[in-house]
Amino acid sequence: MRKIIKWAIMAAVALVFVGTFVFLYQKSQPKEPQYEVNVATLRDLERTTIVNGKIVPRDEVNIKPQISGIISELYKEAGEMVRKDEVIAKVKVIPDMGSLSNAESQVKLAQITLNQAQTDYDRMKNLYGDKVVSAEDFEKAEVALKNAKQQLTAAKDNLNIAREGVSLSNAKMSTTLVRSTIDGLILDIPVKVGNSVILSNSFNDGTTIATVADMQKLIFQGQIDETEVGRVVEGMPVTISVGAVQDLKLEATLEYISPKGVESNGANQFEIKAAISTPKGVTLRSGYGANAHIVLETAHKVVSVPEASLEFKGDSTFVYLLTDSLPKPRFERRQVTTGLSDGIHIEVKKGRKVGDNVVIIGAQGNAYASVEEMARMAGSTPDEILIGFGTSRLPKVYR
Repeated sequence: MRKIIKWAIMAAVALVFVGTFVFLYQKSQPKEPQYEVNVATLRDLERTTIVNGKIVPRDEVNIKPQISGIISELYKEAGEMVRKDEVIAKVKVIPDMGSLSNAESQVKLAQITLNQAQTDYDRMKNLYGDKVVSAEDFEKAEVALKNAKQQLTAAKDNLNIAREGVSLSNAKMSTTLVRSTIDGLILDIPVKVGNSVILSNSFNDGTTIATVADMQKLIFQGQIDETEVGRVVEGMPVTISVGAVQDLKLEATLEYISPKGVESNGANQFEIKAAISTPKGVTLRSGYGANAHIVLETAHKVVSVPEASLEFKGDSTFVYLLTDSLPKPRFERRQVTTGLSDGIHIEVKKGRKVGDNVVIIGAQGNAYASVEEMARMAGSTPDEILIGFGTSRLPKVYR
């Protein structure tokens, strides 16, 4: 029994050894070069660029208070429509003690002045009735009384403004009421009842009570690379794709290209804006991520081949033409003149015609034929072989 087990183990070891040897031998054998045949065809080509950006309102306004204080009431919420001059919030004034004390003093002085003017007027009225004073003196006393009354009214109004922030003579246009300056949709109300707010002045921007925008007028805002900004002009058509709304394509018109670039991630970027035509029944929200598809160049009904089938050497471009497939494939290397490329196919202006079989030699996954095999198949020398294996990678030079 032990002998059987011993021989079985030895057989298993021998089998593993032989299998390993066969596997390594097969791996060491040269692979048959692979190639892919493509036909030169007529097609329309476009060179395009994709610009990342977002959808934003053309008119977006930050509503700020005209006085400093505390939010006492909010009449609107984010997402509601609002009309121009409609009240959004009310601010309760926290009076400045110095201004309040001064306003109270002005009311007292105005009251004293009024009392004196009233006494003088009553005296002049009696004297004028007895014809002791002239009509001119009586009229002066009457005017002084009216002025004193007006000064008292103004002083009380100033006191109420300092105390409450509301004018007694024009309460409807009170500065404590925060009103919308445009018609639109309220995008955000970043404050709550009880929050302190300050008015805008030369030292700060003030507190934003609400953000209001006209959502009927939207634009695409994005940044284009400096290598492509020279190819776009204002007025070009743009197709907008919105990530949040599947299968939605919006037509737009490029209307602004920034004259100044901004460095971003080591590259200069230029801001662009495009006016969007929003179809009826489509609801877009401010801040939606979007891509702008811009056609830079077009070519209609041109002879084209896959760009991966090209060979680049110096300033010249070549393709390999399949001339025979039996008993073994043979290729002919021919020079061509190229034109527009869409990243997959490239225009051939000269050197090929429709129906020609062009070949991508040595392409099968990530395995490539050896230099010697490609040279033998193409009728060239190894030093002349330079094959491009796709537009996303630089051509590889085999030495």
